[in-house]
Amino acid sequence: MSTVQLHDLRFEPFISEQELGLAIDSVAADLNKKYEGKRPLFIGVLNGAFFFAAELVKRITVECEITFVKVASYHGTASTGKVDQLIGLNERISGRHVVVLEDIVDTGNTIEHIMAVLADHHPASVSIAALLFKPDAYTKDIPIDHVAIRIPNAFVVGSGLDHDGLGRNLPGILRIVQ
Repeated sequence: MSTVQLHDLRFEPFISEQELGLAIDSVAADLNKKYEGKRPLFIGVLNGAFFFAAELVKRITVECEITFVKVASYHGTASTGKVDQLIGLNERISGRHVVVLEDIVDTGNTIEHIMAVLADHHPASVSIAALLFKPDAYTKDIPIDHVAIRIPNAFVVGSGLDHDGLGRNLPGILRIVQ
């Protein structure tokens, strides 16, 4: 695939679908081992994590459930710094083992907000699994327990990640052309 134009920005191939698949395999293996006999509840964070959630859960061999919530903290290529209210947590999670599924963790604002909301519901445990993690952008102390791929602090699209609504459907991960 060559470069792709989305709105005013151009993107180039960065991580292939095959690389993503192998990285998701590794995260799934870790989660299968960690949650054997525990029946975790996976909570995918929409919109971006739908791809990661689907691919990951297909690889989970332990009995589990999945649901989705929605938050928003991006506009264009940068975090707004403000996380809107968590929408859609309808499941009872008290005493449950919860795994939050994120497409990408950068500043950590979204994760911090989600963790605060979940703590009010008294789960047995909460861990975080991310398709992509930007350690250079991360500003929080909350551990990201399961990371498929660590990336530099570049804006990326594809496999669920978007630029103002476009690019989620692109295969693999593409990064902004500087």
